[in-house]
Amino acid sequence: MANTASETRKANTERTYQVRRTELPLSCPTAEMILWNSHPRVYLPIEATGEADCPYCGAHFTLVD
Repeated sequence: MANTASETRKANTERTYQVRRTELPLSCPTAEMILWNSHPRVYLPIEATGEADCPYCGAHFTLVD
């Protein structure tokens, strides 16, 4: 998710995402995603295991650092 603050991406277009600790707390859709056609934002507990799945769209997130 190496987007700059000025970049946005469509929500739910990928099935797997890599996130860094600097991007926590983790939510799906992420802050960089356009939300108009997505599900409600949900915060995902990724810190304990290093992985999390979104209960709405099934996207898989992996903590990479």
